[in-house]
Amino acid sequence: MEKILERHERYTYAERQLHATETETNISWTLEHAKLKARLEVLQKNQRHFMGEDLKSLSLKELQSLEQQLDSGLKQIRSRKNQLMYASISELQKKDKALQEQNNQLARKVKLLYTDICELSFIFSQWTKINSLSKDR
Repeated sequence: MEKILERHERYTYAERQLHATETETNISWTLEHAKLKARLEVLQKNQRHFMGEDLKSLSLKELQSLEQQLDSGLKQIRSRKNQLMYASISELQKKDKALQEQNNQLARKVKLLYTDICELSFIFSQWTKINSLSKDR
């Protein structure tokens, strides 16, 4: 009988502990949810302010701070844009140089081919003259 009572007491205690832990966990999650919800509201309010909305509730000091933040962000955006533009210009200059070199090589090949054609044309005309002279004899 003692063992049964002992076992009953153990299970009852374990059940109370489990229930207490669940309650603590639920309270913890409820608090975490409330904190996250408040944080979300602050972030949404800030986003609206950055978009130029709901500004009537802001004081002069808050508006100046917002303006400073926007100016700082704009400077960073322009700096990054300039970096990308300079990189793009540099890449285009490299491509231009490569294309100019390729164009020069092709021009040299065309000149050599033209020279070869002129030489062949001269040789052919000489051969034709010689051939026509030999037929006349």
